[in-house]
Amino acid sequence: MQPLPSMGYDRAITVFSPDGRLFQVEYAREAVKRGTTSLGIRYKDGIVLAVDKRITSKLVEAESIEKIFQIDENIGAATSGLVADARVLIDRARLEAQANRITYNESIDIEILAKKICDFKQLYTQHGGVRPFGIALLLAGVNKSPRLFETDPSGALIEYKATAIGAGRATAMEIFEEKYREDMGKDEAIELALKVMKEVTEGKISEETIEVAVIELETKLFKKLSPKEVKTYIEKVKG
Repeated sequence: MQPLPSMGYDRAITVFSPDGRLFQVEYAREAVKRGTTSLGIRYKDGIVLAVDKRITSKLVEAESIEKIFQIDENIGAATSGLVADARVLIDRARLEAQANRITYNESIDIEILAKKICDFKQLYTQHGGVRPFGIALLLAGVNKSPRLFETDPSGALIEYKATAIGAGRATAMEIFEEKYREDMGKDEAIELALKVMKEVTEGKISEETIEVAVIELETKLFKKLSPKEVKTYIEKVKG
């Protein structure tokens, strides 16, 4: 009996299929697509990160679901995919940021950090006995200017002005193509983020289900908005 042609390539991530594909990496991307929507928007004086927590039960404590993380004083990350995988990468990013502070007495450049994380993710696509991380990260930071990077399970890296990951990516990118402007202020960027979230969740947004963080160029500090602040912006968007 002849073995199935794709079986070997399907089970071993170190083996390319005849048409040049790594199936396990593609499966990891599918895990990201099934995750909740996370997005980032670069405005003229900073960056906004927003995530949909997708609260599935009224018994869940909303505060226990964390999908936006602080990496350093001036760097944050939003995740989509397997949250357990995300924590490993977040811890790795924090270690890299702390090592840079100890060595050079300054915060790590966001692009250097993004490349280090992508190098780490890429390692898990070429060794036997491991699987790729089923997670995509939006890494946002402010050094000399605001910058926003998207990292793929394969270890690929792209810089964006505005982007989204997760289940609502296609819808979000359509809205960004139409409504994004580089000269937006902070309030406009937050409202645009919430309009996107409203669209991808079919209007099911509240201060409990949406998490928002901002990194401003002036202060170079990561800050999560309080539920009360998020509620104020949501009321504007719904109005």
